[in-house]
Amino acid sequence: MTATSTALAASAAGGDGFYPPGLEEFFPAGIFFVGTPFEMNRIVLVRILAVAVLLLLFYIGLRKARRVPTRRQGLVELAVGFVKTNFADDVLGEQVGRRYMPLLTGTFFGILAMNLTGIIPALNIASTSIFIMPLTFALAVYVAFIYAGIKKHGGFSFFRNQLFLPGVPWPMHFILAPVELINVFIVRPLSLSLRLMLNMLVGHLLMVLCFSATHFFFVTGEDLGILSVFGVVTLAAGVVMTLFEFVIAILQAYVFTLLTAVYIQQSVAEEH
Repeated sequence: MTATSTALAASAAGGDGFYPPGLEEFFPAGIFFVGTPFEMNRIVLVRILAVAVLLLLFYIGLRKARRVPTRRQGLVELAVGFVKTNFADDVLGEQVGRRYMPLLTGTFFGILAMNLTGIIPALNIASTSIFIMPLTFALAVYVAFIYAGIKKHGGFSFFRNQLFLPGVPWPMHFILAPVELINVFIVRPLSLSLRLMLNMLVGHLLMVLCFSATHFFFVTGEDLGILSVFGVVTLAAGVVMTLFEFVIAILQAYVFTLLTAVYIQQSVAEEH
């Protein structure tokens, strides 16, 4: 059951009462393999669907690639070219960017697809609004960040560059090195995860709140009289929030991928 339908059902059950959506809607009951480590709930199924549709679109566009691209191939190449231009080439440079194009492409379109499920009818929830999915993407970035630095500089030089700032008097390193350790290797993946999760979670709650309030004013509310006109306001707010969520879905995928490229660039740079 979606957060929207649950909120509406609660309003209907309460007569003229109004029950806003809560965080419990992001933890639905299991559907398949209940009670096992492979338990799947509605949000897991939405993630699988988003990835399947994404892979299908890329397969359809590139299955018969030609030197002179067809319209479908051209659209896919345009999408991949956007990632190449804005993240790989501009941030990492052509040589390094080519090596990490698969990671950047998968990160951008994977997050985008899972973000957009929040505004698709019948899905109605962003797959990235639960912490585990943003954390999975962030850990992939974390591994790539460390791998890129070690591959470029070797283990000792990489960690030295990350922990010891150039031009700082050596006694200050006793203070700054632990701070850099926490900031680079702990705070960085957590901040990536939380930024994405909280943006999608809060936006979804606001959108559901607007539409459940509209349902209350127009359908379940009793003896509201002239106050029912506020349903027009909440409906308009819901439409605006849906459009806003669409923009946020794209923006969060862009920011996450941009930071991925920036972190990799920092790891391969000669100095911190």
